[in-house]
Amino acid sequence: MRNAVILSTGSFAPEKVLPNSYFDELLGEDVSPWLEENVQIFERRWCNENQSTADLCEQAALQALERASLKPEDLDLIVIATDTPEFMSPSTASVVQNRIGATNAGTFDLNTACAGFVTALDVGTKYIRSDENYNHILIIGAYAMSKYLNLKDKKTVTLFADGAGAVILKAEENPDRGYIGSQLISKGQYNEWMGIYAGGTRTPVSETVLDNNDHRLKFVKKFPPELNPEIWSSMANTLCDRHGLNIQDVNNFFITQININSIFETMDRLDVPRERAHTIMHHYGYTGSACIPMGLNDAVEKGIAKKGDLMFFIGSGGGLAFASAAFRF
Repeated sequence: MRNAVILSTGSFAPEKVLPNSYFDELLGEDVSPWLEENVQIFERRWCNENQSTADLCEQAALQALERASLKPEDLDLIVIATDTPEFMSPSTASVVQNRIGATNAGTFDLNTACAGFVTALDVGTKYIRSDENYNHILIIGAYAMSKYLNLKDKKTVTLFADGAGAVILKAEENPDRGYIGSQLISKGQYNEWMGIYAGGTRTPVSETVLDNNDHRLKFVKKFPPELNPEIWSSMANTLCDRHGLNIQDVNNFFITQININSIFETMDRLDVPRERAHTIMHHYGYTGSACIPMGLNDAVEKGIAKKGDLMFFIGSGGGLAFASAAFRF
């Protein structure tokens, strides 16, 4: 049967690098030791004033196309996963489609916050498996959260960063490669715990909203620290149980990278070596829905991810939303 395989990857991060020392000065206190010891973030990339989400997506898309030896017009669909869109409306995907000249591609955006890329990967796969008209699909996870940060909020300003990662899915009749399975979970009771709570229909942007920084990212309540490791490890085990896989055979884990200790705990729960979870937050900060495809691209470039590898993608984000997918690379 037709299956979706990962044909190529691409990634882009802004040129502007902010070391931890920048935030020591910005906040008037020494935050570098905590960042380096507890989350292992040493620097991150932020957009320049004139850069936006579509700029990041465009560059990641062009790299993925070049590596796939495809022309933009070969694309049948573009799906962009982001909660920092170019506009409230229309979609960021329509902007990118026009910029890269993908004249034959349909477009839409998808927002499950930082679980977005894995969710979009799942959606793109289902298009390929169910409809022979879709043969090449561009999936992008993108994040320009620096545009929504309160520079006085220590809980957010030091962690979040910008970037985009892309994959091109190709339709193949290949039983040995590609998509194996997936799972989506939501814990909607947490929807008001973290997010950007102004700018939509519930709280339109107004002078009061701007004065109170309500249009900025906020942690409203502290999440239970065990929540991500419990659900991430459960999703990994579910993929194994559903599809006859052995967790010890998984070569690469690409997991949401907001907290290195949550990733370590997940790997320990699975009794899998920690180094199988490839991480990039050390020099890119937390890039939300972009961190998983950026991590995949980095692993491919460094030869850590190789053809034939069994890969698990596990993402989580505000909502709360969780998504997992297993692929044979």
